[in-house]
Amino acid sequence: MAYISFENLNKQFGTNHVLKDINLEVEKGQLVTLLGPSGCGKSTLLRCLAGLEQVSSGRIYLDGQDITDVAPRHRGIGMVFQAYSLFPNLTVHDNVAYGLKLKKLPKAEIDEKVGKMLDIVGLSDKISQYPAQLSGGQQQRVALARAMVTAPKVLLLDEPLSAIDALLRKNLQIEIRHIQQQLGITTIFVTHDQDEAMVMSDMIHLFHDGRIEQSGSPEQIYTHPATKFAATFIGNYNLPDVPAFSKVFQCDFTNESLAIRPEVIRLSKEPAAPQEGVLTAEGTVSSYISHGNLIRYTVDFDGLQLNADIIYGSHMSFNPGDRVFVCIKKDQIICL
Repeated sequence: MAYISFENLNKQFGTNHVLKDINLEVEKGQLVTLLGPSGCGKSTLLRCLAGLEQVSSGRIYLDGQDITDVAPRHRGIGMVFQAYSLFPNLTVHDNVAYGLKLKKLPKAEIDEKVGKMLDIVGLSDKISQYPAQLSGGQQQRVALARAMVTAPKVLLLDEPLSAIDALLRKNLQIEIRHIQQQLGITTIFVTHDQDEAMVMSDMIHLFHDGRIEQSGSPEQIYTHPATKFAATFIGNYNLPDVPAFSKVFQCDFTNESLAIRPEVIRLSKEPAAPQEGVLTAEGTVSSYISHGNLIRYTVDFDGLQLNADIIYGSHMSFNPGDRVFVCIKKDQIICL
């Protein structure tokens, strides 16, 4: 049996069926991300695991034990919420020590454990400060230290970085991943940010309307979306109208939906020599948007539009109105 197992889990709030027959397994030591838009059920599943919500039906197992009806305080789970909920009247030391004091551990042992954990999260020099004296990123690390210092079986992170500015958020993603790997703690992370999920996860479970739409490694989820929803949520895929695409590129796709990543589309100012397995067409650049290290061009083919990504500073650049030649390898078109 996996370290954590959800079996046929359902959760309803009145007539609102939030979780629908969830079957999901988490291996020990993994960092698993529950990814999806607001209202898809990912945070509710996290709260069911923590014991903060009672399931409507189904079972939850942790380390071989059925914990479905076990009180939250006896589950051995640490949790960090979007709002860090630090005690404003307590120092960093006392915030981190709070759970250990509830366990009535000796003061010397508490001080030792708190000191080690603050070393790990890089806040040893803030031990006597209060939350109001800390930055948002430092407060987040205090909340993380408080959740981990009791050595929980599982660490749950419910969108803990959503209120932090973009640059610090990227740094904290790497820090949290490093700490999780250093301690080997099984972690479930909830986010709606696909880039965050890609950076941090061993496994991603993509949620949609109370169900798991697709599960896999970050690479699998990104390169092989299984459904149209997965393709729209991950990777900024082109999802062209199939008949229109087949007409423009003179091919014959019979699938209901196609998905094409913008980075696999090649643009040039001159027509390429015909190659087996490569689709070509001529279109017009209608617009472009800078995304930092890349430029996303939108190419129009008499109503059919495709986005193509080119690394900023490459030898190719185009302007709206330019005629361009487009090449797409047929084996890089995903049939959904």
